[in-house]
Amino acid sequence: MDDLKRLQQILQGSAIASVLPALAELNLPNWWLAGGAVRNTVWQAVLGEDCKLVINDFDIAFFDLAGDRAQELAAKATLSKQFPHYKFDVKNQASFARWRTGRRPYHSTKDGVADWLHTATAVGVQLDQQGQWQFFTPYGLNDLLQGVVCPTPAHVHNPDAERKAASFMELCPALRLAAPLEDSSSEPLSGSEHA
Repeated sequence: MDDLKRLQQILQGSAIASVLPALAELNLPNWWLAGGAVRNTVWQAVLGEDCKLVINDFDIAFFDLAGDRAQELAAKATLSKQFPHYKFDVKNQASFARWRTGRRPYHSTKDGVADWLHTATAVGVQLDQQGQWQFFTPYGLNDLLQGVVCPTPAHVHNPDAERKAASFMELCPALRLAAPLEDSSSEPLSGSEHA
């Protein structure tokens, strides 16, 4: 079984499978579900019950140059009403630099997600218009599927990435720290694909 099929199989057996259709119905432009929900679901599946990382919230990234904060809040309210036991964080990557001082502007959702702290966090999933699973894996899937904590190139020496890695290791001791990706000029390993 290839890595994308394995990833899809893990996610289909999780809460992510019930949330994805609702995300697709929101019609947010260029949306991806990424971050801790995907990462923690996979790490718990591959590392077993000793891994205590759980889904704290669902991170939904999208890109809309004309969008505003009301758009994010409306999407979050809709999802919270449908899934009252889950938390949602909906962020327009087009406006990210406006409220995160010192951050560079993003040019797409993928640009924003690829800049998240760790390679295993920068993995996106969505349903296309035909209901097919699509994946965005800018650093491949090895770190995610093998339980490796590695900062993305932009965050190699970022204390936030180091603190977050330490918190992962506390809750999931089977994780391994990897040598960071030093070459920030390298091209992403893969784009949007479906399994």
